[in-house]
Amino acid sequence: MSLAGITLDKLVIIALLAAFLIGPERLPVLAEKLGALVRGLRDLAGGAKERMREEIGPEFDEVDWQKLDPRQYDPRRIVMDALKEPSAPPEDFASAAAKASVATVSGLPQRQRGPMRFDDEAT
Repeated sequence: MSLAGITLDKLVIIALLAAFLIGPERLPVLAEKLGALVRGLRDLAGGAKERMREEIGPEFDEVDWQKLDPRQYDPRRIVMDALKEPSAPPEDFASAAAKASVATVSGLPQRQRGPMRFDDEAT
């Protein structure tokens, strides 16, 4: 079991060092303060959850919070799901151009038929 890169053996070593450095006189007092801090944080989180439930209403319980966890997003799965979706039927060019926001130019002067004129003095 690893919590934020701290394994159980590292946690035991940290606890032993803390007990040795702090001393047996102050260790129970600090452990009590740490317990009170953890209880306070747990009550704070529970209070925030209850307040959200009161403000949002019954929709709060209907939300699937596991789905909204950012660790659940897998870019490969998202791309594969997007590729599996059926694509829209192909359109002809004229109808696609009519829907597009790009301006088309239809009033350009037409060049005369015949061979292209070439300017051999141009650079």
